[in-house]
Amino acid sequence: MADPATHATLVAAKQRAESEIEGRRAELLALSHAIHANPELSWKEYEASKLVAEALKEAGFAVELGAYGVETAIEAVYGSGDLTVAICAEYDALPGIGHGCGHNVIASAGVGAALGLAAVADQAGLRVKLLGTPAEEHGGGKVAMLETGAWEDADFSLMVHGIGATPGMTGDSHSARGMRSTAVDRFQVIYTGLTAHAAGMPEMGINASNAAVLALNAFAMLRQHLPKETNLNAFISLGGEATNIIPDRTVVQVELRAYDLAIWRDMKQKVLRCFEAGAIATGCSWEWEPTEYPYAPLVHDETLADLWDANFAARGRVLDSGAQLGGGSTDMGNVSQVVPSIHPLVTFRGQQVPAHNPAFTEV
Repeated sequence: MADPATHATLVAAKQRAESEIEGRRAELLALSHAIHANPELSWKEYEASKLVAEALKEAGFAVELGAYGVETAIEAVYGSGDLTVAICAEYDALPGIGHGCGHNVIASAGVGAALGLAAVADQAGLRVKLLGTPAEEHGGGKVAMLETGAWEDADFSLMVHGIGATPGMTGDSHSARGMRSTAVDRFQVIYTGLTAHAAGMPEMGINASNAAVLALNAFAMLRQHLPKETNLNAFISLGGEATNIIPDRTVVQVELRAYDLAIWRDMKQKVLRCFEAGAIATGCSWEWEPTEYPYAPLVHDETLADLWDANFAARGRVLDSGAQLGGGSTDMGNVSQVVPSIHPLVTFRGQQVPAHNPAFTEV
């Protein structure tokens, strides 16, 4: 049976944290709107990171902008308790769309949560750590920060992501387990051949474009032999310069997704064999190189998820009992592989606009 005194202390701490957040409602909304009005792409979130850093510095946090070797990353720390919570704030936008994934809201929500917890940090024995994590959309800011130790002192980590309502929802928001994310790997394959006059002496050339075409045919045929819930995409980003020149350099952009890490690793080896086959058949040399950090699937910590759902329901929100949403990827997955984490989806009430859509910027 729970200790009544402990329960009363917990309730009081929650009320104080909520009061702190509510008292800062206007400035949190202003922060979200300011980031929204000035969308910045991955790795270039100069103004957004500055705004987040300033908001936390003014609240008494020890703030470092450019943390962990990443120019637009933030570390902001408050308190000296034995339990460290790492709250993630994203703030990059989408090319050609702006904030069509609501990262301005993620940033403001992260700051609000950090401020609320800071108000009870001494009482609760907390060390509150907000990590401003750039380049979620393209690049993998969290992966770069993981590699340089950003979560080494964290006992658990969390963030929240806004989403439009989905057709068939039985509640008005998803549970903490409402998102499935895939592992995703993006890389490019480069073929090198030999130029020649395409009409005069084509036999003297080695056609790098042909290597890519052969490889992509093998790539397409591979799909039927892969497990369900995998996804392969590729396109030729450089195929030649002129029709009368045998192309000596061709570049193919590749993306692989799977929910299971073992399946993803096996799929990558098979895909690379397809590209090797194109090189062997044509006599080209080839190489591949990553274009972004790979993302791992999300692992939801069961204890944290239960606590989130219980607290969310206590605030009058009805949790959806339907299937998880899937298909996307996030670098929070990499964090969740090494630190107990959750990545809840919170629905913007009354909105059924898909993310990564210009209309989402108006939600």
